[in-house]
Amino acid sequence: MTSPHRSPLSIVLAGSAWLAVLGNLALWQALWQLPDLHDGRGVVMGLVMAGMVFCLCVSLLSLLSWRGLLRPTLLLLALITALSTHYMMSYGIVIDTTMVINVLQTDVGEARDQLSPSVLLSVLLIVLPLAWWMWRRPLVWPRWPVQGVHNLGLLLGGVVGTFLLTYLSFQDFSTLMRNQTQMRYLINPLNTVYALAEVVLIPTQVDQQIRPLGEDAKIVPLPNRNDKGNASSSQAWGAQPPLLVIALGETARSSNFSLNGYARNTNPALQQLGVLSYRQVSSCGTSTAASLPCMFSHLGRVGHEARTAEYENLLDVLTRAGYHVMWIDNQSGCKGLCDRITSVRTSQLSLKTPECSKGECMDAVLLPVMKDQLDQLGPLRTSTPSAPRERAGTVVVLHLMGSHGPAYFKRSRAPHKPFQPECTSIVLSDCSQQEIVNAYDNSLVYTDHVLSELIQWLRQQAVQRPTGMIYISDHGESLGENNLYLHGMPYAIAPKVQTHVPLITWWSDQFQQVRGIRHECLKQDLERPLSHDNLYHSVLGLLRVQTQSYQAELDLFRRCDPYASR
Repeated sequence: MTSPHRSPLSIVLAGSAWLAVLGNLALWQALWQLPDLHDGRGVVMGLVMAGMVFCLCVSLLSLLSWRGLLRPTLLLLALITALSTHYMMSYGIVIDTTMVINVLQTDVGEARDQLSPSVLLSVLLIVLPLAWWMWRRPLVWPRWPVQGVHNLGLLLGGVVGTFLLTYLSFQDFSTLMRNQTQMRYLINPLNTVYALAEVVLIPTQVDQQIRPLGEDAKIVPLPNRNDKGNASSSQAWGAQPPLLVIALGETARSSNFSLNGYARNTNPALQQLGVLSYRQVSSCGTSTAASLPCMFSHLGRVGHEARTAEYENLLDVLTRAGYHVMWIDNQSGCKGLCDRITSVRTSQLSLKTPECSKGECMDAVLLPVMKDQLDQLGPLRTSTPSAPRERAGTVVVLHLMGSHGPAYFKRSRAPHKPFQPECTSIVLSDCSQQEIVNAYDNSLVYTDHVLSELIQWLRQQAVQRPTGMIYISDHGESLGENNLYLHGMPYAIAPKVQTHVPLITWWSDQFQQVRGIRHECLKQDLERPLSHDNLYHSVLGLLRVQTQSYQAELDLFRRCDPYASR
């Protein structure tokens, strides 16, 4: 006769088996696709890995096997496993610390774009049967000392089982983990648990107190020129403070820009405006959360990853030097970069325009919002020795929605959708790869339109002051190559399309004249290897900000700067 009760042991063992088998469908799929394991050897390796995952889950659940905790925790792990499995199988992504940070920083609009009936189906298939089985019968708990002994036995049994299976298959297992690094990020739910633990532990490794940066920052005056073109007395920027706009692209990959040789014309407007497009630029990371803080840091990618303390950023240094700096966001936030400057989020403005709906705006709203913010600053003022804290110029950062996926079709409007048919589903597996590429390329055409409108306005403003624009994307995107979609792969194994980003600049004639940096010279560097590491130092050099954190060798514009000290 079947017992009307269940024991905690049965929940731990059955739950671990359930997670190890059904929760790792993405791992088994990836394992079977490896040519060297597409036979009986692959089956054996799969069984061994399933045993290892089972033992590790037993060890994990043994720590949580207490009255009132075991079943809710197992249900939560099953939910995490179901969601991870869905996205890993649908988009070819992996779960690591960076991906977990992305999820934690996702806003409502971005999360909405990720939800679909297939997500619900995945959750129901993995979570519902386990939940039904767990709560079908009541649990009988022994006294807590006895339960403690049972938990200790489970913990030791899981650890011993893991080591034994690893020892018996060490050669094949170590070779697999060494040659197929991405496999370790597919082991579910241990990948998510490990990544969450890292996120929690990061504050103990990196001092979260913001360290000041550029306290010595000051603007080095530009030489004025007399009518014969000779340098004479100097002051900061003369009577016309500059306006620099830094436009941050989202998920734009360099290889799909026609300015960089792409066969499709995804930059019809920009190619008519005399922009400069740098073709060999690498990102700091493969996600917004990783790239944004890094590109505005003085440390560079390697230094930023190895940092032991948090520092102020480029925007703080510019502000300290005397520039007015503002951040206008049409995305999920500035990742802490704009905490100490003027910042505006379009989603919080309640804009009455067809360009905004359901709390999300098209990037076209950024220009009128910026105009309004600049109007509120009042008349232009120069920075002089008698008033060093006066505004020496303005720097505006525009954070675009860009090509944020998987809902690429939402990132463009009808007049800017030349490539058809496009994928109109957030479930990319419902579309052909060509339809996905069409939708993505249309989003780039719309970005091209937004940037061209910005440049046209800056050209008009150049009558009053020197103006310029820098456009650079945070990271690239996978569009189905090698069955990978979206972004966020660990940097060491990420495909180039996720790390190869566009960098486009435009300088008004007045900016070139006042600053002395000419297009003819800059064009010689369009094929120069660059990265996000160059942004901090290039902007400081361009705006004549002197500070000890500036590194001349990373200044993209220095070679063409007639006023740079050699």
